[in-house]
Amino acid sequence: MSADWIAELGARFDRVAIAHDWLTVPGGSEDVVLDLLELFPDAELFTTVYDPEPWPAKITDRPVHASFLNRIPGATTNYPKLLPLMNRAFRSFDLSGFDLVVSSSHANAKNVRKAPGALHVCYCHTPMRYAWEPEFLDGEDVGRATRMVLPPLLGHLRRVDLAGAAGPDLFVANSAFVAARIRRFYGRDAVVVHPPVDVDRFLGLEHRPEDYYLTFGRVVPYKRVDLAVDACEFGGRQLKVAGDGRALGRLRERDRAGVEFLGRVTDAERDELFAGARALLFPGEEDFGIVPVEAQAAGVPVIAYGVGGACESVLDGETGVLFGEQTAASLAGAIGRFEELGIAGSDAPRRQARNFGRERFRAEMARVTVEADDARRASTRPTSGRAAPGSS
Repeated sequence: MSADWIAELGARFDRVAIAHDWLTVPGGSEDVVLDLLELFPDAELFTTVYDPEPWPAKITDRPVHASFLNRIPGATTNYPKLLPLMNRAFRSFDLSGFDLVVSSSHANAKNVRKAPGALHVCYCHTPMRYAWEPEFLDGEDVGRATRMVLPPLLGHLRRVDLAGAAGPDLFVANSAFVAARIRRFYGRDAVVVHPPVDVDRFLGLEHRPEDYYLTFGRVVPYKRVDLAVDACEFGGRQLKVAGDGRALGRLRERDRAGVEFLGRVTDAERDELFAGARALLFPGEEDFGIVPVEAQAAGVPVIAYGVGGACESVLDGETGVLFGEQTAASLAGAIGRFEELGIAGSDAPRRQARNFGRERFRAEMARVTVEADDARRASTRPTSGRAAPGSS
């Protein structure tokens, strides 16, 4: 049936535009773009700032339309500073020749203008978090001058973001957590399609747990790696921190018994770390969270903060443990509960991870897009027995 949806999708739309906020550094949202390009192999890309260097041929060998912001010196490294101009950049694109627009948006990509009669599907990673939830910036090194201008700037971003939310015909959220946020901030309903995870890459890894816990990914304030460090140090447990980021320096400021900071690791080193990890610690609040699914595909249980997307991938007591308060004490208690449960060695994490594969994502996106097109066509069809507007 999945092939039927994909075939139907390909038969309906001649020209497809995919809009993404920026294409500079590969990450989880960019993985979604790569899978959308599998679904729409002839699509053209539209983005604010584009650096072709880190991308595969799947992106660089097709038309990529970068906005006027791309001509600003240093744009590919300083693109966050251009955020107030990105709505204007997306609104400047002429998409009149496309009958389907798919936006991959966590900022302004959803604000593109479609042609009359075209369908716009927004895959929303999250509403703009720094605009709607300023506490998201807690822990960031923001100067005094910036703090002074933040309130009016964030107010402007909220107004622009809300206005842009009226554009898509369909919102697709990457988790039920994000769907609730879309409803709260935009007043729009959203269907949920979890993002694609390359679980096949990890399913064949042998899991031979050793006596250490693991955190993996960017070390930035909202990821709360500090809680994992404090919880393991307090409990006398070994912890390996794999990843780099602006919060790493603070964590390294004092000696921490049993904690090893590895910095950025290669894919092969990551696989070795997964193979030996007793469990992955995931103390941040994420919109979805790719790493917990990858860890479970490798057979690694996950101990995660029980708010956000991790609740939709980690089965409490089966594939890991969820903890209720974002504190080191709560995380330490969850680690103790995990050790009592004896989950390590179970095949349950791998079985759960199989529900989040890439083929599943493409099939679900094809289905919801076709259904949205059916609904759009039905809404514009003349009522039976009544002349269409403007007819004679």
